[in-house]
Amino acid sequence: MTCPICGKDTAEKYRPFCSKRCADVDLGRWLHGGYAIPAEAAEDLEAAAQELAKTPPKTQ
Repeated sequence: MTCPICGKDTAEKYRPFCSKRCADVDLGRWLHGGYAIPAEAAEDLEAAAQELAKTPPKTQ
């Protein structure tokens, strides 16, 4: 297995990374939004919420 940051062989202590430095680089990317998943546009979400508000609730 290779380090996802630099491509070197992994170290057991820092797996899946090769060193503390690469683990910290990865953490920094998470904290700064580098791995964020793109979301739908806010307008699309608002339109969907309005459509749901118009729909009467289902009865059982």
